[in-house]
Amino acid sequence: MYPTIKTKDRRKLKVKALIDSGCTNTIIARKTVEEKRILTRSLPKPFNIYNSDRSRNGEKTIREFVPLEINSNRHIEQIDAVVSEIKKTDLFLGHD
Repeated sequence: MYPTIKTKDRRKLKVKALIDSGCTNTIIARKTVEEKRILTRSLPKPFNIYNSDRSRNGEKTIREFVPLEINSNRHIEQIDAVVSEIKKTDLFLGHD
């Protein structure tokens, strides 16, 4: 799916997203944040993230997030996406 996200500085960006109902957070790829120069905020309480096989994700501790507005087929929602290393997509839409 290719939703549009709106950043806090009001830029609208088209991203590639996968829905992952097993993911407990919505995650935005670090490479997407860096390439599109999306502003991040520090998490008040950093946490570790694990893969589905319970192994540690490549990113040791999640320390930042991006507040976003996501628009998919006219459904608009405010989300906080944590920043982590993910490949082959820009965004994992998790079950927050």
